[in-house]
Amino acid sequence: MAKRLEFFFDYGSPYSYFADTQLSGFAKRTGCEIVYRPMLLGGVFKAVGGHSPMAEPIEAKRRYFGVELRRFVSYYKVPFNSPPGFPINTLQLMRTAHAAQRDGVFAEFHRVVYPAFWGEGKAMGDLRVVAKVLNAAGLDAEALLAASLDADVKLELRETTEEAVERGAFGAPTFFLEEEMFFGADRLPFLEKLLS
Repeated sequence: MAKRLEFFFDYGSPYSYFADTQLSGFAKRTGCEIVYRPMLLGGVFKAVGGHSPMAEPIEAKRRYFGVELRRFVSYYKVPFNSPPGFPINTLQLMRTAHAAQRDGVFAEFHRVVYPAFWGEGKAMGDLRVVAKVLNAAGLDAEALLAASLDADVKLELRETTEEAVERGAFGAPTFFLEEEMFFGADRLPFLEKLLS
């Protein structure tokens, strides 16, 4: 039976984007099942007293994050363009991810959202932009965005976020291999070694 690797992420996290670009190859090499767990990173920060790297109070550390981002782009050789107005509120987008999971179209949804957000730098906090991206992929944007307002979808995102915090998450991406936690896009080699 394939091992399950849970991937707790928020589309607003560039490090989650970098990790996501590697997961398909990772799953093929290790034979593990990737379980996508959309959470609200802002909710995690609020619960644990954290903050976005963009709000880092130590100037040298804040500058270093920019250096680190460029290194990830170079290492993984992926397109990267920061969206206008970043950081943005991803609440509606993360609710829509849960709606896509509930409606059985998450794979198609996920396949287009990250490239639009970080590859093309689209303003994915703007629901009109989100709708265009989803419709262009053949998804029913109107239905998904409407479903994202359902009480059960809102509750699902809240519960997933709370679960992540209860299990020890403090940022994104956070991975769980069974109950062992790994934080950060650069932890995939550790996970691969464990799985092989």
